[in-house]
Amino acid sequence: MKVEEGKFYFLKDYFFEKMKDSNLSKNKDNGNKRPCYYCFRDKKKEGLLWFIPISSKVDKYQKIYKEKLKKYKQVDTLVFGKVGGEERVFLIQNMFPTIEKYIEEVYVRKSDKVTVTNKLEREIKEKANLVLEIAKKGKKVVFPDIIKMSEILLEEIEIKSFTNNIT
Repeated sequence: MKVEEGKFYFLKDYFFEKMKDSNLSKNKDNGNKRPCYYCFRDKKKEGLLWFIPISSKVDKYQKIYKEKLKKYKQVDTLVFGKVGGEERVFLIQNMFPTIEKYIEEVYVRKSDKVTVTNKLEREIKEKANLVLEIAKKGKKVVFPDIIKMSEILLEEIEIKSFTNNIT
């Protein structure tokens, strides 16, 4: 599968079992796969992908957004926008890294891959990259342990690259 930035994907259960992070949004299958994740590539680490869960609980997160805005004057951990014509919230505060082998499938609706507008894509990526930089400095701005997860995944990428170079 060719993974495309700006598209939405579902992950394999094995990813969550391997990472063992209680702050990850686990797969739920109640007739509909969920959650789905917005994908973008790491700017510096080849093969590392970043996934941002989306939620339909817009009212809940608007309240949280307003509280954070009062307290911090700026909120980069939540982004609101349309997905498939419906209002959703991108939970940057819950984003995490992964690699291609853990992706189960792309999210499609009426046989089309679901996307966002260019403007929304820019906002998501700008805020997500800002939050990533803050997290790399040791500040806890994201719920999952993205530093530990990144180390595990980068090791997998390195092993795969090493193995491919031998054969």
